[in-house]
Amino acid sequence: MVTREWVLSRNCSLSPRQLGSAYAVLCCMSLIVAAVFTLSGAWLILVFTILELSAVGLAFLLYARHATDREHIALADDCLLVELIQVEQVEQFRLNPRWTRVESPVRRSDLIGLESNGTRVEVGRFLTEWKRREFARELKRALASAR
Repeated sequence: MVTREWVLSRNCSLSPRQLGSAYAVLCCMSLIVAAVFTLSGAWLILVFTILELSAVGLAFLLYARHATDREHIALADDCLLVELIQVEQVEQFRLNPRWTRVESPVRRSDLIGLESNGTRVEVGRFLTEWKRREFARELKRALASAR
């Protein structure tokens, strides 16, 4: 039975499918403008349009690959399950909630450290510094009440 559950993720406003649709509209509009200029004799506009759309397409591809990245943390009676999902690769860690130690971030760039029986996992990469500290306190309280 899961007693507490947290999902830490990016605040992405566009899904990969929506991003693909936006890119298709952008390509159509830019290529129409470039075609008009090309028919008027300014063929160099088409070359720059293709370079621009290639650069934007690469940036959108990188964004879309990481749009679904997240961290899923579930606290049950006998297990603290931590799932790290990045670029569709899933890493799972099962920690003993009675022996798990939570290390709060010290510096701004530090993540929250979870350590149990020699296994160390860092979480909180999608949270701001202030939210990381708040989440570390909340997780410590949840683990203490589970003991």
